[in-house]
Amino acid sequence: MTAESRPAGDDPRRLLSDVRELAGRVRRDQRLTHVALLVLAAVTFVAIPFDWLFMQVDCDGSGCVFARRGLLYYWPPALLIAYAAIAVRYVRAARARGLGARVLPYAITGAATAVVFTAAYTAAAAYFPTHPPFDGGPLPFWWFALDRLIAPWGLIGLALLVLARLERNVALLLFALGYLALVVLVLPTTDGMNLPGWAVPSFLSGTEMQIRLSMTPSQLIIGAVLLAGGIAFAKVRRGQR
Repeated sequence: MTAESRPAGDDPRRLLSDVRELAGRVRRDQRLTHVALLVLAAVTFVAIPFDWLFMQVDCDGSGCVFARRGLLYYWPPALLIAYAAIAVRYVRAARARGLGARVLPYAITGAATAVVFTAAYTAAAAYFPTHPPFDGGPLPFWWFALDRLIAPWGLIGLALLVLARLERNVALLLFALGYLALVVLVLPTTDGMNLPGWAVPSFLSGTEMQIRLSMTPSQLIIGAVLLAGGIAFAKVRRGQR
C-alpha cells in the first residue's frame, strides 16, 4: 500500500492550525508591553520630586496637616502625555509592519483615568477638610485601599488590565493583578509611615521632613515594580523574535 502525499494547504485542519499560528505571531508582534511599563515607570519616578516640592505641611502643637498638591499639579498632564506617547509608539510599530493597531481603547482608558483622578482629588480636597470622615476617628483599612485604587498608581493598574485584554496577554494580566494587589492591599499599610528599615537620617529629622519622606518609599516601590516589569517583558520579546 502506498500513501499519496498531499500539500499541507489541502488539509483543512493543517490550514486552520497555520492560520492560528500566524494570528498568534501577529498578536505577539504587536505587543509593546515593555514600552508601556517603562514609560509609566519613568512617569512614576519623576513624580517623586513633584510630590516632595509641592506638598503643603502645617504643624502646630496639636499635630500636622498635609496636602499633596504635587499630585494634582503633576499627574493629570503626566498621564495624558504618557498615554499619548504609548499610543504613538504602538501605532508607529504597527504601521512599520503593515499591521493595524488596537491601542486606542487603552489610550482612551488612560486619558479617562486622568480625568477621574483630577475630579476625585478636587472633590475630596474641597469636601473632607470641613467634613472629616468617620467623625475624625481612625480611618479603616478599606478607606486607604479605596484611596489607593483611585490614586494615579491604582488607575495605572486598571488601565493595564485593558491593555492585557487588547493584547490577549495572559502574562500582562497576571502582572496587572499582582501590581493592583500590591498597590491596593499592601502599600496602604506603609504609606504615611516609615517602612521597616527605612530610617530618616539625623540631618533630615523633624516632623515636617519625616512626613515628606514617609510618602517616598511606596512611590519608589511602585516605580521599581513597573520598571522591573518593563525590563522583563522586553527580554521576553527579544527572546521571541
